[in-house]
Amino acid sequence: MRIRKAGLTTTAGALALVTGLAAPAQAQTTREIDTPSVYGQAAILLDASSGDVLFSKAAGERRPIASLTKTMTAYVVLKSAKLTDVVEIKRADVAYAEDGGGTTADLRAGDRLTVGELLYGLMLPSGADAAHALARTYGPGVGGFVAKMNATARTLGMTNTRYVNADGLPMRGGDGYSTARDQAVLAAEALRVPPIKRAAGTRWHSLDARDGHRSYTWRNTNRLLGTPGAIGLKTGFTRAAGFCLAFAGEANGKRLVGVLLDESSSSRRFTTAEALLSWGMARQAA
Repeated sequence: MRIRKAGLTTTAGALALVTGLAAPAQAQTTREIDTPSVYGQAAILLDASSGDVLFSKAAGERRPIASLTKTMTAYVVLKSAKLTDVVEIKRADVAYAEDGGGTTADLRAGDRLTVGELLYGLMLPSGADAAHALARTYGPGVGGFVAKMNATARTLGMTNTRYVNADGLPMRGGDGYSTARDQAVLAAEALRVPPIKRAAGTRWHSLDARDGHRSYTWRNTNRLLGTPGAIGLKTGFTRAAGFCLAFAGEANGKRLVGVLLDESSSSRRFTTAEALLSWGMARQAA
């Protein structure tokens, strides 16, 4: 992916497209605006098509990324699985999430769900149980799946990334790591996969009870969704990683992706992402 710096001008009209504000009559007037304040320890914003970097803060520093890991899990699964494939949930999947203190999709052992359904359980409530079930099935085995994750990262040029599991939970043998830059590269690629884009942009998803599984309702942990133009992508949190967010937005045929790592405030990661998207879209339109 090509990386280069972009210009510094903006327009009020492009800003309005992302924020939902009405553009003033002088919308075509180009003016300088201040770069949004970014309090996280690392961040990046780039053009998903060209790879042009619009904003960067310690974007090459290796850091834990918590549940942003699950974007790679979804990406690797969908390289080989069909959405209609059926996965049976095992006790080990449920126990793994519960014992590790991870967020769950509240899956029940014995339930049989399609890959397409599990994708929502993975991405919306950030289910570590869903991640474990998918990794176990498509490794085969979790270890084999993690090897695929790392091989895929190398293929994508993510040279400062190491995965140790499919969910981002802390590990006794050492946590995985990545960089804001590497995760933005992954975000751009993952959003080109329609089922990932669809799931990542869904605020609520429900499954009715039927033969094979009980009913489920999952809410997306990404509070950026609902902001005009926002299309995803993934939240994350552990004590070591802080609050993390991979985000994306579209306007005027442009798609921007960004990553925030190690933010101390959960809510501020969303307002910061919104501000960066508005600012970046305005610069792109100038």
